[in-house]
Amino acid sequence: MFTGIIQVVMPVISATPHGECVRVRIKKPVRWKLTRGQSVAVDGVCSTVISLKPSFFEVEYMPETLAKTTVKLLRKGSMVNLGRPLTLIDPIDGGLIQGHVDVCGTVRAIEKRRMTKTITVTIPKSFKQYIALKGSIAINGVSLTVARIRQNAFVVALIPYTLAHTNLGSLKNGDAVNVEIDVIARYVAHILKADK
Repeated sequence: MFTGIIQVVMPVISATPHGECVRVRIKKPVRWKLTRGQSVAVDGVCSTVISLKPSFFEVEYMPETLAKTTVKLLRKGSMVNLGRPLTLIDPIDGGLIQGHVDVCGTVRAIEKRRMTKTITVTIPKSFKQYIALKGSIAINGVSLTVARIRQNAFVVALIPYTLAHTNLGSLKNGDAVNVEIDVIARYVAHILKADK
């Protein structure tokens, strides 16, 4: 479980096929203490540390994750949002993010204001039922508030801090993003369907 508050943005060192999987090597933040088997959110994808050295750590993605997230697009030099898992003594400053990406969305519009941006993300229509105005949603692991809902899209507004301290500030039209819907909305929808 993660908070959706990005702790650091780091570069990908390499992304190489490893059988049917892809192994991604990421530069390790200087003050981070990691262990093998630990979870780390990489652009919102819950990832297991499989190996590490003082300057980097590696995660590996199976075909299911490659098919449903943007990790298949990672290359040397890609900048990824990183977050460590929530502990029982941490404040929950963002939202509750599982790192289980629901769908890849596509950036369809970016509106720049003076110091802020609004970003419109399109998603398959079947996911609209899970999105509520002023509700929570995560893009690339960043916990955000839904500002507007459109037919097959939602809009989020980004403050200067988020733009400067996550990879959302460098998004362009057409970019693919990882979208995780609110976990409570997912379970409520599941329960309501089960009652029918």
